[in-house]
Amino acid sequence: MKDIQIILLVLFIPLLMINCGPKEDAPSPGAESLEIAVIPKGTTHSFWKAIHAGAIKASRELEVKIYWNGPQKEDDRAQQITVVEDFINRGVDGIVLAPLDDRALMRPVRDASEMGIPVVIMDSALQGENHISYVATDNYKGGVLAAERLGDLLQGRGNLILIRYQVGSASTTNREQGFVDTIRNSFPEITFLVEDQYAGATTETAYQLAENLLNRFAHVQGLFCPNESSTFGALRALQESGRAGQIKFVGFDSSPKLVQGLEKGHLHGLILQDPIKIGYRGVKQMVLHLRGEEIEKRIDTGVHLVTPENMSDPDMKALLSPDLSPYLN
Repeated sequence: MKDIQIILLVLFIPLLMINCGPKEDAPSPGAESLEIAVIPKGTTHSFWKAIHAGAIKASRELEVKIYWNGPQKEDDRAQQITVVEDFINRGVDGIVLAPLDDRALMRPVRDASEMGIPVVIMDSALQGENHISYVATDNYKGGVLAAERLGDLLQGRGNLILIRYQVGSASTTNREQGFVDTIRNSFPEITFLVEDQYAGATTETAYQLAENLLNRFAHVQGLFCPNESSTFGALRALQESGRAGQIKFVGFDSSPKLVQGLEKGHLHGLILQDPIKIGYRGVKQMVLHLRGEEIEKRIDTGVHLVTPENMSDPDMKALLSPDLSPYLN
């Protein structure tokens, strides 16, 4: 009996050593352990939900973990700074950030860099050199497209209103500048009635400003707004005043309400970004960098003009109403 036990033990020990040893096809250490913080300007607008979907798409393909957190309102600089600081203290591997102010977020981004946490900037530019890449629309070109559309609709003459977004937002500032430069250079017979008023970060503040301006300037023929919330606020003001469709109106970004406005002829053009692509490429740039690959310093994710005439084209429909269901509940 004792001899049999010895024989069994001799046979079992090599099998035990084989089972406990390293497996050649196991993933390399850290291959799926990267943690990326993705921080938007805000979390309520349709645009940011599409960015979130793109970030999730990249995280699934690249097998990394993302954490999505940002301020609810797009004017809450202090809250966004706090979110960045919290992720620095948490020790994430990288941060993908859409800064709501091109100067206020410089210090926390510098702090992240000094702590060895790389930062990719997406959507809206940040001053300074403490980020490794910038992924965004060519926002100046977006403003140019809007001006060309309005200029053509007005046949090169008339009065228009530019409703700006908010001070410190680099993306919308560039759109506004592209719009102003193009109107002045290409359509000298078009006059700005207003070009220095800011809508603020919410639909409600945009609505109140647009309502006041429409009451003040009965002879306006054209209107441009540079982001989703300002466009929707102005659309509401036009509809409630009974002037929707009468004033040539070009806005920026998309949402279900803005698509309805385009269908009804209340909007005559929308400048569209590709927010899913922005979120996707932002996360991908970070992961490639963390895995030791060279990345581009600047990625242009494209900009497009959609009108009532081309909104049924498949490419335009995909940008107007992107399907987020595979990524967001």
